[in-house]
Amino acid sequence: MVLALCAGVALSQAFRTVGAIMASPLQADFHLSAQALGIFSGAFHFAFGAMQLFMGIGIDLHGVRRTVLVAFPVAIAGALLSAVAPNYLVLVAGQALIGVGCAPAFLVCTVFIARHFPAARFATVSGMVLAIGGLGMLATGTPLAWLVQAFSWRAGFLVLALASALAWLAIWRWVHEPASAVPQKKESIPEAVRQFGALFAMPHTLGIMVLGAVTYAAFISLRGLWLGPLMMERHGYSLVQSGNVALAVSVIALFGSPLFGRLDRDGASRRRWIVACGIVYAGLFALIAVLHSAWLDIAGMVLIGVLSGFIVWQYADVRVAYPAALTGRAMAVFTMAMFLGVAFMQWGTGVAASVAAAHGADPLTAVLATIAALLVMGIAAFAWLPAPKSTTA
Repeated sequence: MVLALCAGVALSQAFRTVGAIMASPLQADFHLSAQALGIFSGAFHFAFGAMQLFMGIGIDLHGVRRTVLVAFPVAIAGALLSAVAPNYLVLVAGQALIGVGCAPAFLVCTVFIARHFPAARFATVSGMVLAIGGLGMLATGTPLAWLVQAFSWRAGFLVLALASALAWLAIWRWVHEPASAVPQKKESIPEAVRQFGALFAMPHTLGIMVLGAVTYAAFISLRGLWLGPLMMERHGYSLVQSGNVALAVSVIALFGSPLFGRLDRDGASRRRWIVACGIVYAGLFALIAVLHSAWLDIAGMVLIGVLSGFIVWQYADVRVAYPAALTGRAMAVFTMAMFLGVAFMQWGTGVAASVAAAHGADPLTAVLATIAALLVMGIAAFAWLPAPKSTTA
């Protein structure tokens, strides 16, 4: 059942990283600015993040299977709409639909794992899910680059729509929750919303969410949007060569999550390691911002791919920071913070690139420096704001 749910995660990963390969063809077809490109890529993540609260309620009230089976066809419709989009606005609408449909993809996995696996195995199994789901990023490296170059970016969306339909069928066929996994006592929608309010009232929620909003956003903004322009505009790489770099970064990133899952620590120790890894992570983005060597940039991106695995520790931190009854909603709020963070970071880096270009500065340096600065602010919030009582020892 976990593997079937991972198929949805893989497609979600593929959809959120198409921008790195499709950026240049889309700019050419629709005459897009860097800011418009950021909005295109951010539309998926904004819709994805905005729907997390509703998906969390759906999972808690109706279970994992029903929630994902109802939502995922919307992603298929969005991919088909994107494939036939006659203009930029329709393309952005298609991205938003894809984001809505993919919204429960990873959330259902984390809730399923929290409900059916021991707490001690949560980080390890979550790391494996992230690694398997990361196979979707491999598809948006060299394979997508070849497809786009041989046919068009529209063919890429058509293939992803077909793969999404197959993933939906796999979930429908193999995922069946025990009756005990779906609450027998149904909450009303207002009661469910009040439970979310209780999460936000807890003093440790803010630091967790602020860091959650920037760590994954940093990796996805690089891998899912700016990697292609970085290699093509800064270093003169072709589309397929840029796809090869994206593929290499994606392959390396697959090993990061299970590695960090196995290295998981408990309580306050885990939080200290999150801060340490976050500082190194921000430093790598800062180095790529100022270095202009292709090989050094590639090496930095590979290291970022590996180090991004520490994000699994943040999920483990959320798992122990809230009562078991709020697990689904806590994961939903954290995932919402992550993907709204991606949306705003991709929009913000697009603005930074446009402003830099207007003033004669290097847009890609501005993009990477902005990401590094946002990471530093997120790390500071996590370190200095209140921590959960269970981890302050």
